Amino acid sequence: MHIYRSALLRFADDGQALYEEDGLLAVAPGPDGRERVLAAGSWQALSAQLLAQAGADAVVEQLPGRIIAPGFVDMHIHYPQTDVIGSPASGLLPWLNDYTFPHESRFVDAAYAAEVAQFFVDELLRNGVTTALTFATSHPASADALFAQAHKRQMRLITGKVLQDRHSPDGVRDETEQSLVDTEALIRRWHGVDRLGYAITPRFAPTSSEAQLRGAGELAARYSDVWIQSHVAENLDEIAWVRELFPDSRSYLQVYADRGLMRERAVYAHCIHLDARDRALMHETRTAAAVSPTSNLFLASGFFDYAQADAAQMLYGLASDVGGGTSFSPFRTMLAAYFVGREGRDKQGLSLAPSHLWWQHTAGAAQALGLAGVVGNLQPGCEADFVVLNPQATLLIARKTAQARNLEELLFSLIVLGDDRLIERSRIAQKQG
Repeated sequence: MHIYRSALLRFADDGQALYEEDGLLAVAPGPDGRERVLAAGSWQALSAQLLAQAGADAVVEQLPGRIIAPGFVDMHIHYPQTDVIGSPASGLLPWLNDYTFPHESRFVDAAYAAEVAQFFVDELLRNGVTTALTFATSHPASADALFAQAHKRQMRLITGKVLQDRHSPDGVRDETEQSLVDTEALIRRWHGVDRLGYAITPRFAPTSSEAQLRGAGELAARYSDVWIQSHVAENLDEIAWVRELFPDSRSYLQVYADRGLMRERAVYAHCIHLDARDRALMHETRTAAAVSPTSNLFLASGFFDYAQADAAQMLYGLASDVGGGTSFSPFRTMLAAYFVGREGRDKQGLSLAPSHLWWQHTAGAAQALGLAGVVGNLQPGCEADFVVLNPQATLLIARKTAQARNLEELLFSLIVLGDDRLIERSRIAQKQG
């Protein structure tokens, strides 16, 4: 048993933040050998019993001045766009054509994909992200490379080969039948291996033919425990294009529903320009939205409507969306989400509580992925993925956090001023034996 003593942040089942200034986190192998949270709470209330229970096997680590918090969960990120981040463009479609597609064509080279995958996973962990749902490219080797790197680190990671058989340039366009064969082969090779999961991944509706989308839906029905991921309703020009391509579907979102691609473990990035019927469909099908605020601000796509999403009881969580997103850091993403929530000209403006922003990037994101009680939290039974935060990481952060009068002020200081320097350690739950 490994027992940590520090300040401790976790979440109740209803999303309420739970905080102990003098906290305890006990980690021990579960029945499957994977390290799990054995106990979490007050040091004063729990330490004597746990130390007596563990006896000489107890390893106690004191972390004065630090905060242990759940590892962050990124619901939507593109690992092949690691080197596309920070590329200027006038909007989504020009950005794809000028930067993204040319760069993604390089992932046909397995050695190149492996090098980027290693850097990408390192960057996630350096920023405190311990679980991610990520796009690969249309090349099967790109998915193999990322799965291999995550497996090496024992990370919980979900990815999939992109499906795009039309309206795409040479080098990234795939062949309809072969793309589905490759997808099924990758599911069989990787899904459920250790902590890995597969996501059936149409890039977005315009770049998949009718046959490819229906084939993806058939695979989703055949493999009901895999994930589905794509994009929807991000940009007005994109929506107009979808309307031309799929005139028989009521809305952009309905394109996916009509082809069997909406259900639990389906995640759609952006979900900005939805109407009330779309939001009801998201709720009814238990489909989740990956809110991508830095990307939406960068590409001027629009603002996610938190008030309407909550009214419809939609599942959602936060995502970096690198490389349209501008940072791997969850702190930058949470701050951008705060700005998006406050915007009140195009929708109802809300001042999102700092603890709710944090929940969206941890336990809330895990819930939206169908992984509640598995990752994103530090309640007993959760896999022991966590970060150690240093509130003295910079002089300004130290000065500001020392003045915090309550948890919300503390968390907001970290959100506004934080970056990768706050992450002193990212801890991945290891499997013994």
